[in-house]
Amino acid sequence: MQRVRMSLPYYKEMGWEAEVICVDERYTEGFKDMLLNETIPSEITVHRVKALSASITRKIGLGSLSLRSYYHFKQKGTALLKQKKFDLVFFSTSMFHVCALGGYWKKKFGIPFIIDMQDPWRNDFYLNKPASERPPKFIVAYTINKWMEAYTMPYVDGLMSVSQGYIDELRRRYPVLHHVPASVIPFGSSEKDYELVQKKNIAPEVIHKHEGKINVVYVGAVTKFFLPLLEAFFKAFHQSGIDKEKYHFYFIGTNYAAGSKEKPVEQVAASCGMEGNVTEIPDRISYFSALSTLIHSDILFIPGSTDTDYNASKVYNNILSGRPVFSVFHERSLVKKVIEESNAGIVVAVNEKDDVQSMAKKIAERLPEFEHLAAVPRVAINQQITDAFSSKTMTIKQVELFKRIVS
Repeated sequence: MQRVRMSLPYYKEMGWEAEVICVDERYTEGFKDMLLNETIPSEITVHRVKALSASITRKIGLGSLSLRSYYHFKQKGTALLKQKKFDLVFFSTSMFHVCALGGYWKKKFGIPFIIDMQDPWRNDFYLNKPASERPPKFIVAYTINKWMEAYTMPYVDGLMSVSQGYIDELRRRYPVLHHVPASVIPFGSSEKDYELVQKKNIAPEVIHKHEGKINVVYVGAVTKFFLPLLEAFFKAFHQSGIDKEKYHFYFIGTNYAAGSKEKPVEQVAASCGMEGNVTEIPDRISYFSALSTLIHSDILFIPGSTDTDYNASKVYNNILSGRPVFSVFHERSLVKKVIEESNAGIVVAVNEKDDVQSMAKKIAERLPEFEHLAAVPRVAINQQITDAFSSKTMTIKQVELFKRIVS
């Protein structure tokens, strides 16, 4: 929901009146950050819908919030479209099942719709993997996603995405989409959010535990795709001759599942001789506490990916924090370009051919620069670059796509 949340303060001044449909937080699971409500302009109409109880639906193997709330979204959206004239329906969520309502409303009311591809809807990555390497219930989830995507995509009027690769894949899968307007728009960052952190005097929740050390912090999920890269980093760091006792690494909010006890980062670190130098907090922390944590860090670490299409939305808030960044990204990644052009820090360039050993070698070559980052009091960010990825600029790009579609 972050894209829409950051855009709501600007839609009206750009000529668009927005109404939002979302699930009432009483029916959601996981972490809740109520302070986010204070960033929503008071004039915005928000319709909160119900969802089936997860405690009941899980008995039949159904836990997805978008499936549990599908009927309620359909009911509320249909009622709104009957009551007044809307020009456009905009789906911006990674709970993709509700996007299938776009085709239904288009047929019933003649209203165009856009889907924002924040992640792949149908993900073929695990298709050729053995059952032991697949997520639980993979075949069931994959079949539902494949069918609902195929039901929806041929009728979409516009595509938005954080990655050109997602759009290209959909166009290969559905040739009709070659004629549909599409825009690659990363998630922006909001200076207003940082202002709220200062106003509320929000303190970091974790990093004070190792005072006197250089705090190196990553806030965000860690998937299995990150682990080889983390192994490469820890190996390079351990073998570099750097006094590792001067540093403490924090990985915060690494697991999407609430209450998870899994700590894969700590396991990888221990296997590389870094046991005791890494603290992993699987549980998510609030958005504003995360921003405060970034501000109070000494160095920000972003593991990135060897995937050229990976565009970490968290990067922009990391840059705006003013703390120096050490990251690893694909050599052709958009994020690499943004970090370097904004003077935010160091990017170790890798590619899809790299294994752990070759990545470790590339990282080791940049570690002398890493040692100097802690002495940087505040990064002098290139303002032109930060303006280019601000939430207002990203909203302007959204509105340009909206206009193309309704015209």
